[in-house]
Amino acid sequence: MKSQDIRTKFLEFFETKNHSIVPSAPMVLKDDPTLMFVNSGMAPFKEYFLGNAQPKNNRLVDSQKCLRVSGKHNDLEEVGYDTYHHTLFEMLGNWSFGDYFKKEAIAWAWELLTEVLKVDKDILYVTVFEGDKNDKLPMDQEAYDFWKEIIPEDRILMGNKKDNFWEMGEQGPCGPCSEIHVDIRSNEEKAKVPGKDLVNEEHPHVVEIWNLVFMQYNRKADGSLENLPNKHIDTGMGFERLCMVLQGVQSNYDTDVFTPLIREIETITEKEYGKNEKVDVAIRVISDHVRAVAFSIADGQLPSNTGAGYVIRRILRRAVRYGFTFLDKKEPFIFRLVDVLSEKMGASFPELKDQKQLIENVIKEEEQSFLRALDQGLILLDKIIDTTKGKEISGEKAFELYDTYGFPIDLTALILSEKGLSLDEEGFKNELDKQKNRSRAASEMTTDDWVILTEDSDELFVGYDALDADVQITRYRKVVSKKDGEMFQLVFSQTPFYAEGGGQVGDKGYIEATNGDVIYVLDTKKENNVIIHFTKNLPKNIDATFKAVVDSKQRYRTECNHTATHLLHQALREVLGEHVEQKGSAVHSKYLRFDFSHFSKVTTEQLRDVENFVNARIEGKLPLQEHRSISMEQAIDDGAMALFGEKYGDEVRAIRFGQSIELCGGTHVKNTADIWHFKIVSEGAVAAGIRRIEAITNDAVKDFYFENNRAFFEMKDLLNNAKEPIKALKTLQEENTGLKKQIESLLKDKAKNVKGELKNELSEINGIQFLARKIDLDAAGIKDVAFELGAQYKNLFLLFGAELNGKALLSCYISKELVAEKGLNAGQVVRELGKLIQGGGGGQPFFATAGGKNPSGIEDALIAAKKYIQ
Repeated sequence: MKSQDIRTKFLEFFETKNHSIVPSAPMVLKDDPTLMFVNSGMAPFKEYFLGNAQPKNNRLVDSQKCLRVSGKHNDLEEVGYDTYHHTLFEMLGNWSFGDYFKKEAIAWAWELLTEVLKVDKDILYVTVFEGDKNDKLPMDQEAYDFWKEIIPEDRILMGNKKDNFWEMGEQGPCGPCSEIHVDIRSNEEKAKVPGKDLVNEEHPHVVEIWNLVFMQYNRKADGSLENLPNKHIDTGMGFERLCMVLQGVQSNYDTDVFTPLIREIETITEKEYGKNEKVDVAIRVISDHVRAVAFSIADGQLPSNTGAGYVIRRILRRAVRYGFTFLDKKEPFIFRLVDVLSEKMGASFPELKDQKQLIENVIKEEEQSFLRALDQGLILLDKIIDTTKGKEISGEKAFELYDTYGFPIDLTALILSEKGLSLDEEGFKNELDKQKNRSRAASEMTTDDWVILTEDSDELFVGYDALDADVQITRYRKVVSKKDGEMFQLVFSQTPFYAEGGGQVGDKGYIEATNGDVIYVLDTKKENNVIIHFTKNLPKNIDATFKAVVDSKQRYRTECNHTATHLLHQALREVLGEHVEQKGSAVHSKYLRFDFSHFSKVTTEQLRDVENFVNARIEGKLPLQEHRSISMEQAIDDGAMALFGEKYGDEVRAIRFGQSIELCGGTHVKNTADIWHFKIVSEGAVAAGIRRIEAITNDAVKDFYFENNRAFFEMKDLLNNAKEPIKALKTLQEENTGLKKQIESLLKDKAKNVKGELKNELSEINGIQFLARKIDLDAAGIKDVAFELGAQYKNLFLLFGAELNGKALLSCYISKELVAEKGLNAGQVVRELGKLIQGGGGGQPFFATAGGKNPSGIEDALIAAKKYIQ
């Protein structure tokens, strides 16, 4: 059975059980501070489990793309070495929110597997939660009794808390679970060891394929459990593992989910899968990782050096280094796999086809960048080896190479072993642990349980229509972090404060009680569909009624920038073409930032056209036309643009200014005239095929022109109030260029004269022509003189010192013949003598330089130079 058909059969089966089929949510999370990526099937439904929202149908079914590489579910280093762990995987799930529970979940799972998909009952085992004394939880007798009605009791196994109690995190909904395991070993193997003895023992052919989670508890901050008001079902079946079972193979990588990618890697690299273990691991790593990276880029997450972007960069670089080390690929090639991937999975995930060109461009550029870094790392590693005494390389040096330059530690170890050297692995691990501890300490946060004051509040957002409202606090909790210290999160009965989302920053302001007690709201965010207000203090009377007031000046400036962002999007599509798509945005009160797909730099003329287009709409005084709640289908029919990587419900909000129509939950001006003026301040590349524009509006534009005007008059004053300042500046530049050429010529003449003097000062020591002296030339002049003298001698050792702009410079030249015969090294010389000028440096064995901040140490360095040849 093909993988496409397996996915379809799963969805259609639960559709017959009155479940609504919902599409996969974007894998990259934007409004959940607790997660960077969807790492389980339930993550997109957290708001329903927490009771903060209600789905239209209490029964849902989906195939959710998930990513597990960091945090609690860290599978990255296992990927490639076994045959069933992945970074990106699909989780087939059926969901019940306060509807059916254990009986139906168990019966339907068995029916689907054994009757619809025809999985042999004799290869299945199930596990049941055995209970836990610490949590005072009994064995899940209810689940056990339902299972024994349909499966022999010797196939029902007890599971501990680690394997059979599922938790969302340290706090929140949780519950016991039943796992369904499959034994796909040969009959001979089964005869030797029963399958039940291998369940949850990490055997590659006795694996869990489906987890049925019975959400019935809530884990509180103090670790205790309480019953949830409603019981829920959360199931997750690994799609790739199910395909392995139904397609009769022994590895996920032998299913048709992966084989097209593996065949393409074989073709590109001219390596054969299945012949060499190291090659096999590399091919599995690459075929897995390209999926994770491609889906992330399609969902709007580009590789970067921070946050979720850093995770994606790590995954891609791991794939590149396996290709580099084990498949002998020294040029980009992973981007070429995107074509096969989009062809295979594009029908189920159309974003892969729609974003194919962008995905290829970004991956190719990342590959090129990392391959350059690897080349640089190889040079640096050679330098470390050259300067190391003994056979072991310092773990600290190896960590610096890993941390600063991104050079993989396993590649370092491989190269060292080939050269007969070893790595101080314990030293490296210590440095890595220090870094992890620093990072963990910086991000550590403790969160108390919510203190509930009012249960029956709607907690509505009223900020589209008002900037103040009478509110009551419905719940609050304390959070403590190293970054922000002690903070409080408040939820109001209704709120005019806009919560950060859709690129727009959250509102600030204050709440005031009738007794004059004022609490400042420092930020507003949304978590699991709840609007949370951040404060440093709690009000004296927590039960009072407060007047909540938004900072109107900041909101107004932010609205100007948000509306301008919509007009900018429209302008770019008009000026550059309809291939332009939004790839990210940030709307602040002081500026706006807009990322978009485009294949080349935007020219000055095009930027001017974009500015003029936006300002024409501002001058046109276009009124806001808001459709606060219309169907998604109607909005699209009206011409609204839906953005990839965004999650939309059945009902959406559409914002229109003239011909600009977008789905948007943010706040906007009532009329484009309120923006006053729009000005682009920068345009540049973010990644291959992604450009970024930063722009300003309103007061910021006034400040911009005021500052430019001030700078212009200052410059004019420096030019003696020239009537034509641009012409005067050009004349000054031309004169400056001419003077620089004259100086260069004079310095060359000076160097020629100096060379004759230096030649006469050479002295022979132990068969070496030696000179160490101070010299009045710049760095380039010193290098020229050294190399010209070096061309005349094969046994030359020079050390020159110079004072330039209050700084010290040392330059060492050693004839290559001396380097080879005597083992001298200019780089080592300047590193050691550089300490005398309070600096350091390096270079090649025959020529190296060092800079320092202590010119008075030059004489000591020149005197010390003689020890290297005596």
